Amino acid sequence: MARRCELTGKGVMTGNNVSHAHNKTRRRFLPNVQEIALHSDALGRAVRLKVCVSTLRTVEKKGGLDAFLTAAKDTQLSLKARRLKRAVEKVTDGAAAVTAAA
Repeated sequence: MARRCELTGKGVMTGNNVSHAHNKTRRRFLPNVQEIALHSDALGRAVRLKVCVSTLRTVEKKGGLDAFLTAAKDTQLSLKARRLKRAVEKVTDGAAAVTAAA
């Protein structure tokens, strides 16, 4: 299982454990990645993603999954998230075209 957030790209970092005697041993800092179902308003369904818990706060701040994906850069997103972003943009562009024609 890859420990990488599918929305922000946050992954494992490395560093040192430093003892009182100043001995250094390597260690890994693991992100708090959870598999969670997020609801997409544009698609009208829930989507299961592996997301870092700190990212959930950002998703809520931006106004939901759809708003977060439209504002996110493609380089940070995983392949699954990029496909989801394209699907959301396609639905919202279609809805905008329908309202403009009316």
